[in-house]
Amino acid sequence: MQVAEDDKVLDVAREVAGFLERRREQIAQRWADAALFRTVFTVSRDEAVEACKAVVDALADVARSGRLEDAAAPGFGAVRDQLGRMSASRSRAGAGPSQIADEVAGLREPIGALLRAEYEDPSSERAHAGVLALTVLMGTLRMVVAQTTVSAGEELIARQREELLEVATPVIKLWEGVVAVPLIGTLDSARSQVVMENLLEAIVAERSQYAILDITGVPTVDSLVAQHLMKTVAAAGLMGAECIVSGIRPAIAQTIVHLGIDLGSVVTRATLADALAYALNRQGIVVQPRPVAGASPR
Repeated sequence: MQVAEDDKVLDVAREVAGFLERRREQIAQRWADAALFRTVFTVSRDEAVEACKAVVDALADVARSGRLEDAAAPGFGAVRDQLGRMSASRSRAGAGPSQIADEVAGLREPIGALLRAEYEDPSSERAHAGVLALTVLMGTLRMVVAQTTVSAGEELIARQREELLEVATPVIKLWEGVVAVPLIGTLDSARSQVVMENLLEAIVAERSQYAILDITGVPTVDSLVAQHLMKTVAAAGLMGAECIVSGIRPAIAQTIVHLGIDLGSVVTRATLADALAYALNRQGIVVQPRPVAGASPR
């Protein structure tokens, strides 16, 4: 009995697949004017029509397999990237996930009207079965678009986070052979990795002998932050550069002592200026303060 029922469902699904293939052009022309496609393909309507045809073909492949409720059906693979790009484009235009989902849901009515017109008696059991199968298929398409929207959003956030990390951890050349990284904000594992990579690349590019890590803008130093600093200092040393940590304020110094963190092997200075002076002195460069105008010479 169950086998017969499954065969009936598969027959209806394949009937829907045949409908999609026959009415491919008409469906694409109607969809091209829908918000989801119209707002993405703003330059050429023909481009929107071709994108619609690709989606119709995917739906036909899924229907032919009978996997109407399976978002992982192979048929969707061909258009998943395209749907993801469309979702990302709509997101950049300010559309939220629920709005995009509603726009996908809006595709069902035009295609449903065409399907109902296929049957001599739209109220027949066969017609109801076909419309139901199409409704399930379009619901799965909506799920696929929702998944790609979330995925595209996560990728965008991850990419923006990486870009912010790059911007938040600049390496500055202070003098010939001296580079510095002024750190501001919390130093977590991800950011520490970016700091280390950027600093090591700058040491190689600038052939620096000294690298300054200035933590004046780091609000707190705990054991984890100290561990990250020690790793960065060690990595710089392996690249042939001496690392100096500057900006250790009194409160941070007390915290380090209280935590029992040993920074004895690390050169530290109170300010970035002091660290630069240390690096210059180590290179035999003496910087004299500029005389104040009108002051009598000593």
